[in-house]
Amino acid sequence: MEQKTKLLLAEDDENLGLLLKEYLIAKGYDADLFPDGEVAYKGFMKGHYDICVLDVMMPKKDGFTLAKDIRIVNADIPILFLTAKNMKEDVLEGFKLGADDYMTKPFSMEELILRIEAILRRTSHDNQASTQQIFTLGRFTFDTRKQILSDGDNAVKLTTKESDLLRLLCQNQNKILERNYALKSIWIDDNYFNARSMDVYITKLRKHLKAEESVEIINVHGKGYKLIV
Repeated sequence: MEQKTKLLLAEDDENLGLLLKEYLIAKGYDADLFPDGEVAYKGFMKGHYDICVLDVMMPKKDGFTLAKDIRIVNADIPILFLTAKNMKEDVLEGFKLGADDYMTKPFSMEELILRIEAILRRTSHDNQASTQQIFTLGRFTFDTRKQILSDGDNAVKLTTKESDLLRLLCQNQNKILERNYALKSIWIDDNYFNARSMDVYITKLRKHLKAEESVEIINVHGKGYKLIV
């Protein structure tokens, strides 16, 4: 029998919390509901969870403080924030803490499930791909730990941003790397200025790789980039 995904839900609105919990259980999740950040943290320390859905505005311990505490114990667990107000500060704060996604209330239950499923798919893929540290790109070898792109005797030390971006492209080789996902993963915020900055780094990576004709970074209009090897 397939093991159910265990989900921690922290929500101080009792009616919404119970509604969400019932819906999640109906959709096959093993969901535990906690009414404030303090009891949610105690529950997290006792149980083993695959993902956390945290309301931002909660008594005793807010969602951001709870996320910080959870991240100290488990740096990799996916976190989705529920925020009552669509405030940019909230969203930025969430992504700085390493949030995987956020939703603004009111939201549809169906969309919540889709977001949770997308996060779980992405993180399981990341966990498999993140263990790989050396990538081969035609004649090039890319060492993610040393941030070095080498071609025989020639080696280029990449900047941290260049290395992070090339690693994401390598992990999604021959698949579309979504623009917003890359921005949030590396730059935290997907605003206009960071998007322009990422374009500059893509141009730099193309220059580094231009000696190898079998390797190409292409733009996928309206979606992102694709590293073709």
